[in-house]
Amino acid sequence: MRIRGRVVLAAALALSTVGTTGVALAVDRDAGPATGPSGGAWSAGAAPAAEDVRAAAGAGTGGRVAAPAAPRPAPVVTRPATQVAQAAPASVSYLSDRYRVAPGEAARRLALQELSAPLADTLAARFPDSYAGMWLDQAGGGVLTIAATDPAPVTEAVAGLPDARHVTVVPVRHSRRDLDAAAARLAGTLGVTAGRDVLVDERANEVLVLTGDAVPADDARLAGTLDAAGVPVRARARLDDSAIPKACDPRYCAKAPMRGGIRLDVPRDDGTVGGCTTGFNVRAKSGQYYVLTAGHCVVGGRHQRVDDTWHQFLGPKVPVGLESTNPVLAENAFPNDYAVLPYAKGATTRWAYPRRTVGNAPSLVNYWCVADNPACASKGSRDVPITGVTPYGAVQAGWVVCATGSAYTPAAGEQYVDSGAGAGYLPGTRCGEVIGKASGGIDVRVCARPGDSGGPLFTESDGRALGILNNGDPGEGPCTNPDEKNTYAPVSVILDRVNGRTGLGFQIATQGPLLTPPVGSSNR
Repeated sequence: MRIRGRVVLAAALALSTVGTTGVALAVDRDAGPATGPSGGAWSAGAAPAAEDVRAAAGAGTGGRVAAPAAPRPAPVVTRPATQVAQAAPASVSYLSDRYRVAPGEAARRLALQELSAPLADTLAARFPDSYAGMWLDQAGGGVLTIAATDPAPVTEAVAGLPDARHVTVVPVRHSRRDLDAAAARLAGTLGVTAGRDVLVDERANEVLVLTGDAVPADDARLAGTLDAAGVPVRARARLDDSAIPKACDPRYCAKAPMRGGIRLDVPRDDGTVGGCTTGFNVRAKSGQYYVLTAGHCVVGGRHQRVDDTWHQFLGPKVPVGLESTNPVLAENAFPNDYAVLPYAKGATTRWAYPRRTVGNAPSLVNYWCVADNPACASKGSRDVPITGVTPYGAVQAGWVVCATGSAYTPAAGEQYVDSGAGAGYLPGTRCGEVIGKASGGIDVRVCARPGDSGGPLFTESDGRALGILNNGDPGEGPCTNPDEKNTYAPVSVILDRVNGRTGLGFQIATQGPLLTPPVGSSNR
């Protein structure tokens, strides 16, 4: 849909004094002339001002205005770079260590990352025939790279950004709108789902058909379908041959409130005990709370019965949740690899905030320091409040993200189930980089081990939920491979799927879990 007014970005992200000012983005349909950089405003290119539109409308209808002006929407605001850096020390540390940049430069990159998602929405609306996506090029200097079929107007539009020297526009052949349309057509022809089985690779400016499950690699329809797509299309296996599931046991943290990143033990049919890591608190529209983890924890060859989950199964054996069968709230088909677990009888009172809690009762992810996360020396272990969900389509390559897991191999005499993580691997939080979405999930450069499955992927600075761990490169023991890749199932895709199947209105909780949610509480 075209925006017929001005698109304004009020921005004062001063390069010489990183972090002293903030950035605000607004789609403003009734704004006055945009000022220059000294005024902190950015115009996304020439567009008729709202008063001109009204005048033109009046001239064509005998002086009558056909419709009132649209209301001015509220701006989307990102914070000063120093504030972002203070909220995300491990992300700053990751950038500093990986790319050998100073903390101030790392802060600038994180501020640009926060700006990139609303900027992408604005450019897609302003230049639908040209805009083709964007990503952060960390290796190339922390540059926000924007793809466009007609680079000139987009380049002109972003030239007024105060951080414009770290924004570049590159030419491509196909717009994001055309690629999305081609992906939808291909998915329809193959009888699969666009965004899950057929998706867009913005950096390659092409469409990907993922094979191996819904689309067999030897599907006779593939060759002709790809040739007729009208845009570049590539078929690739969804999962690498070497990928292994991260499904085993977490560690310990038996105290309220329930938070993402703690151990779940799952007794199996054959008498063994496996398990996963909690991802995020989930709330249905009814007000009932659940725990989100990976589906392969409770759906698989060794899970024929209704699974129950525990914390520290070998003692003190604290009950957590149950596999839901009415309705079914679990699947094991990546990226729909999820289990939404209702609490076991009586378990809510163990894991929820106290009944009289009101006000500050945020939904949390456990940020647990490990030796190979150097930022922990400065800020230490803590809880990160979850503020919402970043849609899968908005996640960009180059973003710095964090993940928590609780996989563990115990030393002799310790009363913990061995997850298979390998001696020397420590459960906790690590940060890394989004390297792509070519799997239909979120591919990251973050170390993980069996037992971390279902654990949360989030942005440290603003507490946005992104995904839960599904699979990744093989490995055990300490994190020694800086290029290790692991893949997370997108939370927004999971919510769309489970809500489409059940109509229960699940959302990632931003408060709770609460025994009695306060009136007017927000659980977006």
